[in-house]
Amino acid sequence: MSHPHPELGPPPPLGAGTLRVVPLGGLGEIGRNMTVFEYDGKLLLVDCGVLFPEEEQPGVDLILPDFDYIRDRLDDVEALVLTHGHEDHIGAVPFLLRERPDIPLVGSRLTLALLVAKLGEHRIKPETIQVAEGERRSFGAFDLEFLPVNHSIPDALAVAVRTPAGTLLHTGDFKMDQLPLDGRLTDLAGFARIGDEGVDLLLSDSTNAEVPGFVTSERDISGVIDDVFHQAEQRIIVACFASHIHRVQQVLDAAHAHGRKVAFVGRSMLRNMNIARDLGYLSVPGDLLVDVRELDDLDPADAVLISTGSQGEPMSALTRMANRDHQIRIEEGDTVVLASSLIPGNENSVNRVINGLTRWGAKVVHKGNALVHVSGHAPAGELMYVLNMVKPRNVLPVHGEWRHMRAHAHLARLTGVPNDRVVIAEDGIVVDLHEGAARIVGAVDAGYVYVDGASVGDVTESALKDRRILGEEGFVSVVVAVSSTSGKIIGEPEIHTRGSGIDADAYDEVIPKIQEALEQAAADGITDPAQLRQLVRRRTGRWVNETYRRRPMIVPVIVEI
Repeated sequence: MSHPHPELGPPPPLGAGTLRVVPLGGLGEIGRNMTVFEYDGKLLLVDCGVLFPEEEQPGVDLILPDFDYIRDRLDDVEALVLTHGHEDHIGAVPFLLRERPDIPLVGSRLTLALLVAKLGEHRIKPETIQVAEGERRSFGAFDLEFLPVNHSIPDALAVAVRTPAGTLLHTGDFKMDQLPLDGRLTDLAGFARIGDEGVDLLLSDSTNAEVPGFVTSERDISGVIDDVFHQAEQRIIVACFASHIHRVQQVLDAAHAHGRKVAFVGRSMLRNMNIARDLGYLSVPGDLLVDVRELDDLDPADAVLISTGSQGEPMSALTRMANRDHQIRIEEGDTVVLASSLIPGNENSVNRVINGLTRWGAKVVHKGNALVHVSGHAPAGELMYVLNMVKPRNVLPVHGEWRHMRAHAHLARLTGVPNDRVVIAEDGIVVDLHEGAARIVGAVDAGYVYVDGASVGDVTESALKDRRILGEEGFVSVVVAVSSTSGKIIGEPEIHTRGSGIDADAYDEVIPKIQEALEQAAADGITDPAQLRQLVRRRTGRWVNETYRRRPMIVPVIVEI
């Protein structure tokens, strides 16, 4: 999959005094965030995340940004800046470091700790540079200033990038919770200060640009969680992202107040919470945690489980519990809390999990029936607030689907940004900032790179199409023996089928048609196996479609004897 703008050719060589911006992921989608900044032949990367596959991408584990644009220039990369520790911002780093292991990784304390643990599983020892909010660091011509922002994970950062071509501000993922659980506010004063200096380009989170108003505080959830604990008579199972340390803290506090013990379920949850606890981002009373193997010894009314699986991921602990395919079995009277918002595209998977849990007698509490989650992204009121504070000369909405970026662009225009200075781009679109103006100058390939097991980039769109056909329609294999000299058919074709929903005996009707077509081909002197395979495929496929209105995959096999 390459860029969807055939009218845009490759970008011209980078001119003197120009800052180039190339998003390789995160625009037009929620995930796979990665942006390349170029000045005077050197590159700065911001984020390197993954996108999780949807149902129409069977067999795919992860989707990466396409590194082709920078693959031949990895030695020009000054640093990779990670704004925070979510998978859609750091998940692809191991795959990038396979190509150049010594790229300096720049991030906050928690972000780097989560990333180093991930890289350890890939047996990669990275070069890391820890930065703190308020700090300034230079990497070549890129002078970076890091500002704290509030998000659904601690230690998130925005980054201001000063270059001779101009100053840009990348917000990362942020919101403006005025009462954050960790007391760490988004640095509005810093945004305003940099705005007063002059921001030539603002790249800002668009996820909630369609949502009016201001964000609900995380503190408002604590009362709801306490009510859940008060009403629950059996076990409580809370599912959330393995990185949502604030939500886990609220659950731990409620469990401690109600005299319950807590067990973490899932490898990523256990790993991340141990890191957060060791670094002081998670406060855990000494006797609160128990091993999951000790749960059977506890009264169900004293047990709390914190698990992954809030998005209905097929192999997650919660999904397996719903399918009765996990050591922890859902029982009548259990309470399950889905403490996260839905990532677009996961609605069906989550609904299946909710139905599965309810089937076994669990009470399921989710965002649709209780305030058990607030978004980590700024809604329209907060985005407009930032636009008015920063007063950017140009705006590039990032991190969002098309509808989110369009809504964000509308907000920018309302605050006075000229229409021709609001750049709506998508992955692969090249934007140049020159003499204070940002404009689209070309496009590069920025397609999906699929990870399937140990395979990276080998799965193509064509292969996925075949998988979808196989999954939905099944396949029909037609084996034909022909003479290697005359091309005449020898014996009767054999037909084998799986998943097509057509009885094997029904194919007796099409066998004479295949024989007739092959005999005519032999009479016409056609002996090329490729042409014969095509002939068999067309004749069989036409019959199946006309008779059963189905389109299974037809796999012809010509055996020359």
